[in-house]
Amino acid sequence: MKKLLLLLVFIFNSLCISQTAEEYFSIGNEKSKEKKYYEAIQYYNKAIELNPNNAEAYFYRGNAKANLGDYNGAIKDYNKAIELNPNNAEAYYNRGLVKNKFKDYDGAIKDYNKAIELDPNYPEVYFDLGLAKSELGDYNGVIKAFNKFIESSPYFPTAYYNRGRAKLIIGDYI
Repeated sequence: MKKLLLLLVFIFNSLCISQTAEEYFSIGNEKSKEKKYYEAIQYYNKAIELNPNNAEAYFYRGNAKANLGDYNGAIKDYNKAIELNPNNAEAYYNRGLVKNKFKDYDGAIKDYNKAIELDPNYPEVYFDLGLAKSELGDYNGVIKAFNKFIESSPYFPTAYYNRGRAKLIIGDYI
């Protein structure tokens, strides 16, 4: 009887102090907000270990890895997040940002376009789409992307500069 009681106390204590995947995920988010990305990754790892189908945990771990410069790791996590939730526009956008770091402009543009398809009211995507198109010399595409960005963010002078630069390059002086 005494052994059974000790076993029950041990099990109860174990259940009380063990955290759920959601709790680890939440702590990871707090650590990310504090810019403690290494710690955040550890909590996201634990959340993923407990719930390997948590697309958000992969997405936010990808963000933490990108913030640390681990772009290969970030791409892998964004890929998994997209596999688990193919409707997450932000995952495509962030993966595009990382592809841009690798100078994979075609891949970045593909991801930006998918993000726009999923959420056409996501102005940041248009800005980065314009930058990627500029790298490939698609100046008409640059103008189109920055026009769309400026519709929703008219007080952002860099967008006007980039659009104007593209117009100058193609000889559109009006």
